[in-house]
Amino acid sequence: MSLRHVLLAGVVVAGLAISGAGVASVLMDLPQDATPAPADPIGDMLRDTTRTPLQNPQGPATQPQQPAPSNSPSIVMPTAPAATPTTPVIVAQGEEVAVQEEAPDEIPVEEVAPAPTEPASPPGVRQRRRIAVIQAVDKTTAETMRFEVEVGGRPVRFGRTLLFKARACEVSASDEMTEDAIAYMEVGVQPRGLAAPTEARQVFKGWMFASSPSVSGLQHPVYDAWVVGCKA
Repeated sequence: MSLRHVLLAGVVVAGLAISGAGVASVLMDLPQDATPAPADPIGDMLRDTTRTPLQNPQGPATQPQQPAPSNSPSIVMPTAPAATPTTPVIVAQGEEVAVQEEAPDEIPVEEVAPAPTEPASPPGVRQRRRIAVIQAVDKTTAETMRFEVEVGGRPVRFGRTLLFKARACEVSASDEMTEDAIAYMEVGVQPRGLAAPTEARQVFKGWMFASSPSVSGLQHPVYDAWVVGCKA
């Protein structure tokens, strides 16, 4: 094999590699249709804040106290005897009665050692998740769906025009007051079936909180969307 054939083969291999990378990049930018997320009854139960705690059916039953029978003998408490008047002491004029007062004993004061101070524990760290779970509603058709969006993956299309991209999804740390799921989302509008697809028009970009969907969710004339949770 001559040097010319070797150079020609190298040029062909390099061209194929470049074209393959371009095709992969184009496929990553193409949106995929939203599919319903699998049912998660345990997650829904944990996220349901309106449920009441279960009562322990096996707890010891308290027996009602029965009143004492009316024919039982009544208990009469003894009364203290009446105090007898004491004979007044007559002190003659000119005599002085010396009253000796006893000095109270001194109570020793115990020194209390200060309690040892515990070092402050470091703040908890939020855990990152790979998938954001989104709930969306189409107001015109009353269609609602819960679907998954991969962080850093392909955009997911809901309805005819709405596109979702997830940049981050994390859950609250162990030392926080409330359990929450937070996702950084980018939502755009792009009509389906265009001959020359254009860049999606962005309608939302920011953090969505599962604990407050009415405050941090997407509010659109046609669609409503909010984050439900994060999955590994």
